[in-house]
Amino acid sequence: MKRFENKVVLVTGGATGIGLATAIRFAEEGAKVVIASRSESAGGRAVDAIKASGGEATFIQTDVSQEAQVEALIQKTVETYGKLDAAFNNSGTEGMPALLVDDEVANYERIFDVNVKGLWLCMKHEIKHMLQNGGGSIVNNASIAGLIGFPHLGMYAASKHAVLGLTKSAALENGALGIRINAVSPAMIETDMAERFLAAEPDKREENIAGIKAMHPIGRFGKPEEIASAVTWLCSDDASFMLGHSLTVDGGFTAI
Repeated sequence: MKRFENKVVLVTGGATGIGLATAIRFAEEGAKVVIASRSESAGGRAVDAIKASGGEATFIQTDVSQEAQVEALIQKTVETYGKLDAAFNNSGTEGMPALLVDDEVANYERIFDVNVKGLWLCMKHEIKHMLQNGGGSIVNNASIAGLIGFPHLGMYAASKHAVLGLTKSAALENGALGIRINAVSPAMIETDMAERFLAAEPDKREENIAGIKAMHPIGRFGKPEEIASAVTWLCSDDASFMLGHSLTVDGGFTAI
């Protein structure tokens, strides 16, 4: 029997990158997958890809920073598949790089609306359902930026520190009630977010790629599928004693 047979899993930010790779992995392991994203076109393509491989998935357009939309997301998930067993809260944005002294309130608000407020709202409504339906498992996508400081990405780093604080607090509040809550903290992964970072200095692209790879002792960027492996493990019964933990998947970045 597959690990997620007869399970229903929600993946926010599930249309591209880490979210898409994780949604595909959940489906491969037997789950019925709900993909949430702001992009209807990307969400539709993600569902088509999963169904083409024999999986089951549906898309629900959602802006996680809007509570009414998040509440509707959980309601529609339950209406479609009858329950919610696990969730990967992956929606996030890096905002615009800037020194803190030069940063703008608009950049702060954009980052915190999605990365902190959005994640809290998702957990709030996921937990409400799980408390009434026998428990579940939640994994939040943090970052190594939630573990260390990042010059020029101070707002992003602050938001990811907040993700880990919310993860640990929610885990302590709900662990004894049957809901396991953990996080993953990736380093640089081959995603659209990484491409946007590199595109900021097109004339230094190759130099920056080499520099970033050198910061990872493993000598390369991570792959979305490698984060998917960590997330699905944390959500599975194989990780039944994991609670309030941030699983660092960083190619040795934070070991230096």
